[in-house]
Amino acid sequence: MIPSATGREREATWEVRESEPGTKFEEVLELYIVYISEFDFLKGDKTIYHVEKVLRETGQVIDDGLYEIFVNTAVDDGTEIAELMSCFTKKEVKNARFPMLSSEVRRLKESEGGMQVMCEVMQRYEKMAAEAAKHEERMQTIKNMIAKGYTKESILDLDYTEEEYAEAESEFAQQV
Repeated sequence: MIPSATGREREATWEVRESEPGTKFEEVLELYIVYISEFDFLKGDKTIYHVEKVLRETGQVIDDGLYEIFVNTAVDDGTEIAELMSCFTKKEVKNARFPMLSSEVRRLKESEGGMQVMCEVMQRYEKMAAEAAKHEERMQTIKNMIAKGYTKESILDLDYTEEEYAEAESEFAQQV
């Protein structure tokens, strides 16, 4: 099973941000979330996977306006999307099938403004990666303390939050 807690958080954030208070469900915009990965973690030997919500008991497809798509750069199944994804793994992109992408990559790499944009993107990525690593380290530390028999109170006294404790405890329970 694919863990989707983070996906649900992102979905909710987008829906809250993009709709006004009192908006009726029918008026909520359709939301497409595309996850791009460097590997085929679904292991279906496909470049792209579309997620459908289906009622197990009846087989009925639920259309709630949320569409999730998983794409990877690892599989070349001969599709146009596979060719597009291969562009993202190359330093130089010169693909006649995707002239706008080729042009934009060249602009970003060769112009001063493009270099600035790329630097800003990399700085944001590095900050996000550092925050994720710090969070993972905190989660692992809490799980280690739980495994050693520390009480919840003693863990919280060490400057961990209730939310961090609950998340780590849930992860620990799944591992055991």
